[in-house]
Amino acid sequence: MTIRSVILGAGCYLPSRVVTNDELAKTVDTSNEWILQRTGIRERHIAAPGELTSDLGIKAAQAALAAAKVDAQSIDLIVVATSTPDNTFPASAVTVQAGLGITKGAAFDLQAVCSGFVFGLSTVDALLRAGNFKRALLIGAETFSRILDWTDRTTCVLFGDGAGAVVIEAQDQPGQMTDRGVLTTHLRSDGRHKLKLYVDGGPSSTQTVGHLRMEGKEVFKHAVTMITDVIRDAFAATGYTAQDLDWFVPHQANRRIIDGSVHKLGLDPAKVVITVDKHGNTSAASIPLALCVAIADGRIKQGDLVMFEAMGGGFTWGSALVRM
Repeated sequence: MTIRSVILGAGCYLPSRVVTNDELAKTVDTSNEWILQRTGIRERHIAAPGELTSDLGIKAAQAALAAAKVDAQSIDLIVVATSTPDNTFPASAVTVQAGLGITKGAAFDLQAVCSGFVFGLSTVDALLRAGNFKRALLIGAETFSRILDWTDRTTCVLFGDGAGAVVIEAQDQPGQMTDRGVLTTHLRSDGRHKLKLYVDGGPSSTQTVGHLRMEGKEVFKHAVTMITDVIRDAFAATGYTAQDLDWFVPHQANRRIIDGSVHKLGLDPAKVVITVDKHGNTSAASIPLALCVAIADGRIKQGDLVMFEAMGGGFTWGSALVRM
């Protein structure tokens, strides 16, 4: 027998305000057609004034707990993947912890930008398998609208706000590739690419929050190669192939990047979960949001083999192969 980190349930939350491409076209030099052709995005959700990242995370966590049919008091680890925390410190995770009425265990934030959920899943998996904790909440939550330059049409059209969460439990499994749970994760980073996607502010540098800056063509150029490399690493580690996947749940950054990765890997487009059209790029929240949607509509079921992948600023990138 071996310990596996099994996903018991997923939940999500999106702010009520929806901003369409046509609405953005009223304030910046763009159009619905321009945005849709280049990104696949039609609309995104924007947090209300005073609605914090932790607020989104708490609501997603509550939905995940309900889906998993477990009590909040059974959680002894909370990891929040975010690049837009409520405060410089403390971690937004402890605010989520308090909001859920949990007083035991540990809670901390993890920062890997858009790769945050995959990095968080690998971290939670290691901690659960080590026996340090029994049941965890992994949350991706972002309010990227707070760090956008709303006069920059190359970035402000891409991002949205939201949160997704999963409940993960350490379980004994037979120790085979047919086990439920996290089967393998592969993480990478390369700081030489920092200035291609970054925020131009911070406590130690400018003492301001700053705005997101991106060299879109450079990011696109690297994305497909980096993404497919870590997915192939997952296949090599497990013996599975693209044809064995039931579902591919990629980071929802840009439809063209997703389509390019699917084509390069020879994946079946019918097995790809796409939510970027309705959510935009919600950074660390995008994968759990997409997972939540696909579970709720009946596509992803227990026993399905699912590949997650993401790439974010830094650059960071990673993959995770999970049997639900």
